[in-house]
Amino acid sequence: MKIVTFEEPHYHNERLGLWIEADNVVDANYAYARMLQDQGEDYPSRFAAAFVPPNMIEFLEGGEKSMKAMRETEKFAKEIGVSKLKGSNDGEAVFEFSKVKIKAPIPKPGKIIHTAGNFREHANEGSSSGWEFPMPHWISFLKSPSAIVGHEAQVICPKFTKMLDHEIELAIVIGRKSKRLTKEKAWDAIAGFTIFNDITARDLQKEEMKSGLLNFGKNMDTFALFGPCFVPRDDIGNVQKLKIECRVNGDPRQVSNTNHLSVSVPEIVEHYSWVTLFPGDIVTTGTVSGVAAFRKEPEKFFLKPGDVLESEIENIGTLRNYIVAEKE
Repeated sequence: MKIVTFEEPHYHNERLGLWIEADNVVDANYAYARMLQDQGEDYPSRFAAAFVPPNMIEFLEGGEKSMKAMRETEKFAKEIGVSKLKGSNDGEAVFEFSKVKIKAPIPKPGKIIHTAGNFREHANEGSSSGWEFPMPHWISFLKSPSAIVGHEAQVICPKFTKMLDHEIELAIVIGRKSKRLTKEKAWDAIAGFTIFNDITARDLQKEEMKSGLLNFGKNMDTFALFGPCFVPRDDIGNVQKLKIECRVNGDPRQVSNTNHLSVSVPEIVEHYSWVTLFPGDIVTTGTVSGVAAFRKEPEKFFLKPGDVLESEIENIGTLRNYIVAEKE
């Protein structure tokens, strides 16, 4: 099951959708209401809002009851036939994927906790390249929710940087309020997964890291690429064995697998649960080897206006973005 946040084309409201059969987005709230209506429910819209609300944060807050209702909605849509599906009172419930704006799955998470050093291949390539700053386990920093953009969105290359870089990461979506989790309990706090690309201005990062900071070099507008969909934990398969690939203009730049993680996904969530985690919060795994900054002749590999950036993780999909120059 793949869940998206999309902008419906008529009133431009953000809605929760099911991405079905690659080409279609089903408005989950409307489809669930239609299912209830067909079952004879007198107040389908009211119950639909309670079980399958129209936005991701409320859906995650609904926990297992909302996830169960979403699976019922997907089954109903497939059984009736997506092309024939209408919302309650025959309202529009199905849209072509290519004709709606796919937003970040969680447009406004409470916080985004980024980690580094968990893929030792990335740390090792940094050392080999002469990167002047150490990369131990459990480096962490916060990414600003205001920097988030979704699928097919533009990434603005600021005028001040000549070292714009990519860092593909698996993103863990928190599903329940949690604190001081054990490794054994951490999996239950995870709602699912998506793709993140931590865009970084390396020249600014270098200056900041002289003072031990990781801040603006990773938090400029549009530097948080996120999507295209959310995959529930029960649908991800073996999360410790997912292929990862980041491409620039079709050229594979970062190619790896989550089986290269030096720690497990539950251990990452356990480690950062010293702060209260809320539904919709994001915790990333850290990136893999292949970033531009650590290559020979890195200037040939930094992102430039006109580049097409694709971030792909097995069982989730491909997040596509476009690098553009900053306007006057």
